[in-house]
Amino acid sequence: MDERIIIHCDMDAFFAAVETLHHDLDEKIPLILGSDPQNGRGRGIVSTCNYAAREFGIRSAMPISEAWRRCPGSPVGPGIYMRSTRGLYRRASRKVMDILKQEADRFEKASVDEAYLDISERVNGDWDAALSLARKLQNNIRETLGLSSSFGIGPTRIVAKMSSEINKPAGIHMVRSGEVMDFFTGRSTRDVPGIGPASARRLAEWGIENMDEAHAMGELALARATSQRFARWIIRVFEGETSSEVSALRSRKSIGKEHTFNRDQKDIELVLQRLDTLIDRVFERMAEMGISARMAEVKIRYAGFETHTHHRSIPVAMDEKSVFRRLAHRLFAHNCDFDRPIRLVGFRVGHLEMPATRQITLDTEEE
Repeated sequence: MDERIIIHCDMDAFFAAVETLHHDLDEKIPLILGSDPQNGRGRGIVSTCNYAAREFGIRSAMPISEAWRRCPGSPVGPGIYMRSTRGLYRRASRKVMDILKQEADRFEKASVDEAYLDISERVNGDWDAALSLARKLQNNIRETLGLSSSFGIGPTRIVAKMSSEINKPAGIHMVRSGEVMDFFTGRSTRDVPGIGPASARRLAEWGIENMDEAHAMGELALARATSQRFARWIIRVFEGETSSEVSALRSRKSIGKEHTFNRDQKDIELVLQRLDTLIDRVFERMAEMGISARMAEVKIRYAGFETHTHHRSIPVAMDEKSVFRRLAHRLFAHNCDFDRPIRLVGFRVGHLEMPATRQITLDTEEE
């Protein structure tokens, strides 16, 4: 079967939803997870928040003091501020993934709260059956675990990923193989995974804001505005010819760097500055080798040498540093235990794509 049917499942405000269930909270009340706000004087950051808090403009990695300014906690305002409970998320994630795996021909966990499923053989290429299966999975997650999820269905990873964002929360959106070009027509280039802010700005300088404008320009003219490789890729995205591969196998090839602090650190701003430096070093190496990556991983080692790694993959390999910096900051914000001193921080990219003439060596260095 050449045509694939891919599902992307993305849990809705996952960490906040798990905490809401665990503490029996009202989901309509703003819930902000992260550092102690200290009545607006805290120096940490927001780990994540629920949809009610997002209505106040609060987002992940925002300074916790700014979150308090926008939505104060008791007794001044309606916000509920809490520390994250890491073990809860891992247990809930395992239960979600177990439900999804049961219905997939091939399964790939992209992060703690999202996954790709290839269901082509299971539904025998029937798109209506795929939509029914997504509804079944969504209902199963809600009834079994009490959690909300959104699903995207499409012939490629990119289309499935973008579709899962359209009707959030608790939505399902499907794009059949013959509907891909209509799906991208009028859609901003900034909405497409793989087109980061810098690339979108370059396209805008040439008068290209939407995907259909890029496609109409043609590969040769588009290559003059960007590069031949990027132009060929964006045409393939629009025509629905990018990757539909779903695989549980993680690439062993990676590039990473780590830093051990002279003293265990509780200054989160300093740790984030060092993380940014590591990202710069990794991307310098990537540029030297002419490669791109589809996975970012952040490592955190606390005092006492307890080490945790957290990763997230994206649907297409990229070499734009700003995209991975945002991804790394989000991983750090979502997973760091702000109460514990940090001994080491690390950053790694994986799922590398490289020219066939180059050889990549496993590379994790400590600064």
